[in-house]
Amino acid sequence: MVQPRWLRPRHWRDSLSSVPPGRRWEQFVALWASLNLVLVVFDITYIPLRDFWLQRRIYPLPGTPLVIPFTVLPDITPWVDPIKGIEPHRDTAHYERHWQQLDAQLLKQGPEAPESRALLAEQVRLTELMIDENPFLVANKSGTLERIKNQLRQHAQPPQDSARQASAMVLSPEWLEQHPWRQERLFWQREVLPLVATNYWRSIDENGRPTDRFWRLDLLWFQSVFAVDILIRLLAMKRRRPAMPWRDVVLRRWYDLPLLLPFWRLSRVVPVMARLRSSGLVDAEPVRAVVSRGVVTLMAVELIEVLALQLVDGVQGLVRSPVVSDRLRALGRPLQLQSSSEQDAFARQGEFEQLLRLWLPLLLEKVLPRLEPELQDLAAHALQRSLEATAFPPALQQLKPLLLVERQLSRQLAGGMVDGVLEISRGTAVELRQQDEQGRDLLQRTNEAFWRELAYVMAQDATLERSQELVCALLEQLKRTYLVGVNQAGVEGLMDELDQISDDQSAVGT
Repeated sequence: MVQPRWLRPRHWRDSLSSVPPGRRWEQFVALWASLNLVLVVFDITYIPLRDFWLQRRIYPLPGTPLVIPFTVLPDITPWVDPIKGIEPHRDTAHYERHWQQLDAQLLKQGPEAPESRALLAEQVRLTELMIDENPFLVANKSGTLERIKNQLRQHAQPPQDSARQASAMVLSPEWLEQHPWRQERLFWQREVLPLVATNYWRSIDENGRPTDRFWRLDLLWFQSVFAVDILIRLLAMKRRRPAMPWRDVVLRRWYDLPLLLPFWRLSRVVPVMARLRSSGLVDAEPVRAVVSRGVVTLMAVELIEVLALQLVDGVQGLVRSPVVSDRLRALGRPLQLQSSSEQDAFARQGEFEQLLRLWLPLLLEKVLPRLEPELQDLAAHALQRSLEATAFPPALQQLKPLLLVERQLSRQLAGGMVDGVLEISRGTAVELRQQDEQGRDLLQRTNEAFWRELAYVMAQDATLERSQELVCALLEQLKRTYLVGVNQAGVEGLMDELDQISDDQSAVGT
């Protein structure tokens, strides 16, 4: 197996230093397209991951207090929310503002003050209103409301079945007299208010879709650059190939089309990878080799299975055909071609006759004469055994002079027989090479008679049907055995075998 190109050692600094100045623009566009792809992925995943960007923490085990903070990340929601048309929901924002007033009042005067009691009662009313009206439904975050309700039910002691009763309990002056507010406020700040803050309201554009202004940034900062780069590439290709029509020139750069499409934006990964590879910034050959090898191996396995099934099924269909006898007779018939030249006359002969005329002279004139010593030894041994059994009685067979005479006589007779046979074979080969009409007719008649009699004999008894059954059963067993072997080997087995062959060749080369 040929060693892949990506196995050759090469440092990325060498690739950068060897880039001519004319390719700096190509490298810039490749990096710019990579940045655009990252932003596209961020834009697509921003709404599902907005809670993470807002709180910058992860709950690896839902329902547990385990939290992994990412405070090193900046809060980007104030800049990204306007692009996506996101605004704070008025109900949940009012709920947070009122809780801030309640927190300040309880820290200042405690739960027994008349103002504190009024604020507590209002906070209970707002909590029940939030549970009843579900302002999270607009943002498709009803699950967040359920988490808030579960937190309230579990925080109450004893745990309550109703979230309304739990909120009235934990916000009552009696509860706060037994549980100081400085400790209770931590529950609200850690478990409830962060969930309330994740709710939002998103505006609708004139087309009835959620507002999304990212396309403006994409068009202004990225797609304009991509359009200029694609135009430059098309003009350069047209200059190199003036005879090529513009349609073919544009089709040559078909993989750049996703860079200009406002939809299916994740398909930009194809032109981005192509540009990174062509610019020399990223060596994508290992990935391409692995992917292509896996795909080709899988397709090869599937293709071989289909071809094997079709081939075996086709042979079984021919064997089961009721016109097998006619097909056997047709093997001895010459081809019907209209021509008068000597070459066409030879072509009009049957296929079987052509094979005979090709192989018989070769065997009789070239192969048999080379076997003369072996044939003499074989014939001499056979004659000697025959003479020992018939010509001499057992009592005389023990005499050595008689045995020597017997061996010499056997070898002389064998040599004469073999020489005669070889002379006949050489003469036959010479006659076969000569294109005489009588010999050709005799050979053709013999060929036709052989296949005709074979078809007649097979059609007279059950030999043909039994042969068809046996051949079809053999083909069926071969088909199942082969396909099972291919399936057991699988793609992984074939790839391991290819890797082993590549490693062996590398070891031999070193």
